[in-house]
Amino acid sequence: MTPIVQFQSLGLIDYKEAWDYQEQLFKGTIDEKIRIRNGESDISTKNYLLFCEHPHVYTLGKSGSEENLLLSTDGLEEKEAQFYKINRGGDITYHGPGQLVAYPIFDLDQFFTDIHKYMRFLEEAVILTLNEFGIRGGRVDGLTGVWLDFEGDHPRKICAMGVKSSRWVTMHGIGFNVNSDLSYFSNIIPCGIDDKTVTSMQHELGHEVSMEHVARVLKDKLADQFHYDYDERTI
Repeated sequence: MTPIVQFQSLGLIDYKEAWDYQEQLFKGTIDEKIRIRNGESDISTKNYLLFCEHPHVYTLGKSGSEENLLLSTDGLEEKEAQFYKINRGGDITYHGPGQLVAYPIFDLDQFFTDIHKYMRFLEEAVILTLNEFGIRGGRVDGLTGVWLDFEGDHPRKICAMGVKSSRWVTMHGIGFNVNSDLSYFSNIIPCGIDDKTVTSMQHELGHEVSMEHVARVLKDKLADQFHYDYDERTI
């Protein structure tokens, strides 16, 4: 049976508000799986895909080091940026206006139970999206995310990734730099990697890119990769 995913665009939303919403959907999915396993329910779990942008915020994954944030509390206030320690994998990253953020809350029992494969599928959807705009993206051995000049001496990261999973249910996801203000990355050591740079579609193409267009393409590429259909009724 083809999995069904409910899609929702949250627009520009406070990071903590979106995180709380993810947690609500994540917990609800896990609770439903437990009820199904205990014979208390015969309703299939739901899958969700949330797209959004955030005001300026730095987030630190559970395996990261706070030393990779190069701003003091006063510096964060000056940049009008927030900072959160969160429960995804990975180190520190930045989210802000002009970055397309995607949060899949998927029950991987409906797809495949392999987190590494899941991460590669997310990366591939971004790579295929970039191809639609004439940008060649790829992977760097040993590093997650999507990179440009990935076979060269100076790879540039255009999409960061960090996920959490429990009972094969996922949350968190990707931060895809479309029209991002790249100066905000200078305040961190992105993902704890200090010898590589970050970039955006706008920087590479030399002009602002339609966020709506990129979102439409990425939405379609994710469905193609994971072989699911959308149910776009309001969650």
